[in-house]
Amino acid sequence: MITIESRQNSALRHLARLGRERKYRRSTEEMLCEGEKMLEEALRSGAQPGVLLVRERAKDSLPDGLLERAAQAGAALYCAPDALFELASDVETPQNVIFSCKQPCWMADALDGKAQVLLLDGLQDPGNLGTILRTAEAFALGAVVLCEGCADPFAPKVVRSTMGAVFRLPCVRLPLQEAVDRLHAQGLPVYATALHADSVPLGTVPLDRAAVIIGSEGRGVTPQAIEMSDQRVIIPMHGRAESLNAGVAAAIVIYEMTK
Repeated sequence: MITIESRQNSALRHLARLGRERKYRRSTEEMLCEGEKMLEEALRSGAQPGVLLVRERAKDSLPDGLLERAAQAGAALYCAPDALFELASDVETPQNVIFSCKQPCWMADALDGKAQVLLLDGLQDPGNLGTILRTAEAFALGAVVLCEGCADPFAPKVVRSTMGAVFRLPCVRLPLQEAVDRLHAQGLPVYATALHADSVPLGTVPLDRAAVIIGSEGRGVTPQAIEMSDQRVIIPMHGRAESLNAGVAAAIVIYEMTK
C-alpha cells in the first residue's frame, strides 16, 4: 500500500476529478464509489476496481481480507491522512474507503427479452435516480432506460443511493423514440404516467409484460412521450396532494409491475 503525502498525487487527483467532473467520468469510463459496503458489493458483482484509497488511521480496522480481495481484483492500494483523504470525496464526512471502478456498460440489446422495463424521461435529481435504480434491482425489474435529459447514473450521489444496484441492474441510455421502437418490436406496450383525458388507473392495465414511462420531477412526462405511449396511466390517490415525488411514484409503479 502506497502512502499519499501530497495533494498533487496523481491517484488522489484522479479520484477527485471522478467525483467532480461528468466529462472526466465519461472519458475514463470510471466512476467514484465510497465505503466498505460498496466495495464489498463491487467485488461480489465482479466489478473492476481501479484506484483504492483508504483513510490511514482506519486501514487496520477494515473487514478482514477486504483489501486483499480488492488487490486480487486489480485495485491499486493507497492510504492517506485525513486532510488528504477527504480531498477525494464529494461529501462532508466521507467513509473510510474511496475507490474508482469501471462503469458497467449496458448496450441497447440488454433490453432484448426483458418483460418489464422502466423508462425515465428527463429525470434529473441524482437522489431520485439512485433510489429508482435501487428499487428496480430490489424487485428484479428487467431494465431501466435513461432517456434524454436524465441525470448521470455514475455521478457519486447516484452511485451511493443505489447501494450496489449500479453494478447489477441493466441501465441503458437511449433516446426515447429508439427505446420505444425497440420495446414495441418485442411486443411490449408502453404506458406513460400522466394525467391525461384518457388516463386510466395503473392497476387496470396488464403489467406482466410492459414498459412504463416516468417523467421528470418538475414537468412530468413530456408531450412527445405521451404521444409515443400506447396508453396513459395514473396512480390513484385519495388524499389532497396533487402529485408524488418521482422516486416514490416510480417505486409504486415498479411494485405494481412485479408483484
